[in-house]
Amino acid sequence: MRRLVPGDTLALVAPSGPIPQVHLDAALPVLETWGLKVSVGPCVRSRHSTLDYLAASDAERAAEFTAAWLDPSVQCVLAARGGYGSQRMLDLIDWHALADAPPKIFAGSSDVTALHQAISAHLGLVSLFSPMPASPRFDTFAAEHLRQSLFEPEKVLTLSSPLSRTLVPGRARGVLTGGNLALLAAGLGTPEQGSARGRIVLLEDVTESVYRLDRLLTQLLRSGWFDGVAGIVLGSWTGCGTPERVEALMLDRLGSLGVPVLADLGFGHVDASPTVPLGVAAELDATEGTLTIDDPAFG
Repeated sequence: MRRLVPGDTLALVAPSGPIPQVHLDAALPVLETWGLKVSVGPCVRSRHSTLDYLAASDAERAAEFTAAWLDPSVQCVLAARGGYGSQRMLDLIDWHALADAPPKIFAGSSDVTALHQAISAHLGLVSLFSPMPASPRFDTFAAEHLRQSLFEPEKVLTLSSPLSRTLVPGRARGVLTGGNLALLAAGLGTPEQGSARGRIVLLEDVTESVYRLDRLLTQLLRSGWFDGVAGIVLGSWTGCGTPERVEALMLDRLGSLGVPVLADLGFGHVDASPTVPLGVAAELDATEGTLTIDDPAFG
């Protein structure tokens, strides 16, 4: 799968919640400064008639995503924002048709974790867990790191943060997977649930109280999803409680797995969030506080 170059077309889609017009107006000029042609899907400017937390009906959002993926002029599909709803449309997507089409770059985060899991399970492609443009947290750093990940991925192979902390020391190698904790737990028992075996898992969430995070982690642990995990990298936990309480929970639930655990690498629902590729091999050094990707995600 090739990287983007100026002149490529990016399809902006709304697989989850509705897009505030003010954020859309701010996002489009940024994407266009990258030299991209931006195609805005119909759901990006709509809202479900009765369920106002959805951008449109499940069928409409699935059709928008499918059309963007099957459009031969489109090289990248980018979720405008998260919210809720991407899981609802997964069964309405013709994954066989998408598998027969040329591969595309997909990027997004939060609720869009469900689509990352589906793209991995059904298409076997690398994707980008990235900040989304129609979000108030799409700041200068987040935008530039996403741009480099799309156009110059060799420049963003090592991730670190001055705020990172070692919860369990050590080094681990594995393919990156994961994303939003609540969506990973919600995917258990579905065709897209995947597994952490042999993998380095990324975890983050927002506005979940500590006991809810406990419940989500416990569900994943009891299901066996974490069996054979190689290492764990934690991102942001905005609105989830004090860092001390969240860190204590993570040690309590994940420390016994006996694998390296690095806290607060800075990705997720937070300002200046980096983009992290999923489905690529990487090395975690929890002692030194780095996550190093073996090779650029795109050629």
